[in-house]
Amino acid sequence: MSILTASGLNVATSLPLSPEVVAAYHQEGYVILPGGLTPGEVEELRQETTRVCRGELGEIRGVTPAGPEESDDDVLRRYLCIHFPHKISPVMHRYLGHPAIAQVLTQVIGPNVKCMQSMLFIKASGKPGQAWHQDEYFIPTRDRSLTGAWIALDDATVENGCLWVIPGSHRHGIIWPQHEHNDRRFDCTGEAYNFPYTDEDAVPVEVEAGSILFFNGYLLHRSLPNRAPSGYRRVLVNHYMSAESLLPWRPPQEGEHMAIADYRDIVMIAGQDPYAWKGIEDRARPHVRPSGEGGCSKDGR
Repeated sequence: MSILTASGLNVATSLPLSPEVVAAYHQEGYVILPGGLTPGEVEELRQETTRVCRGELGEIRGVTPAGPEESDDDVLRRYLCIHFPHKISPVMHRYLGHPAIAQVLTQVIGPNVKCMQSMLFIKASGKPGQAWHQDEYFIPTRDRSLTGAWIALDDATVENGCLWVIPGSHRHGIIWPQHEHNDRRFDCTGEAYNFPYTDEDAVPVEVEAGSILFFNGYLLHRSLPNRAPSGYRRVLVNHYMSAESLLPWRPPQEGEHMAIADYRDIVMIAGQDPYAWKGIEDRARPHVRPSGEGGCSKDGR
């Protein structure tokens, strides 16, 4: 089911990645690893998704703990996306450094890799997608190493709102501006504009459950609503970067120059942390992303 380019080089058939696949990643901005997770691992993450949404693992801003009379389906349909689930889920924390993920990241980023964010998308039937954007717009790195690992927990299809990418759009090295939008197909996240592409330049990335899509932080991508009559398009998305790079993901502290601002709520995935002497912070808290249904309400519904 995976979408291949004409050469097929955007699909990794084995690990480690071949030099041709690594080159294709840097040229096109993404690579697909089919079967990166086993069916058992996928099922473990699906079950953990339900526990997170039921509020069984700890406090999440915007989540109301579910009562015993509420079905899993009723609970899963409440939420579009929950940020930082790894903060309360030991299972999702463990998958940040899954061996297949770590191996690909060390090939496309470098030997020293850190993670700063996880996002759990549930996206039930009828839920909106997300407009064109670049992840680096939200998570600034100093060396353009930001990489997303998009782990499919269900088959992702055009019908249920798979990811669409614009191949090669990362190569400009430009963070395009964003504006607010009123397009009800999408959630409350802003929409990138003024880039030299149209929707016709995009390709859908249809993948089977267990596949992992790796993509560059400058790559333009979006998703459309889940139009399937039922079901979900569950995805766990983690973000990574080179450990050598500072992460200015917070305002400078008093007396600190912006040039050395460094967000330290991170998890090391591979190699060494050159800034280990700074210690690790515990700053991020799990919260629900507003879905845009009925307006961009703060509780995410």
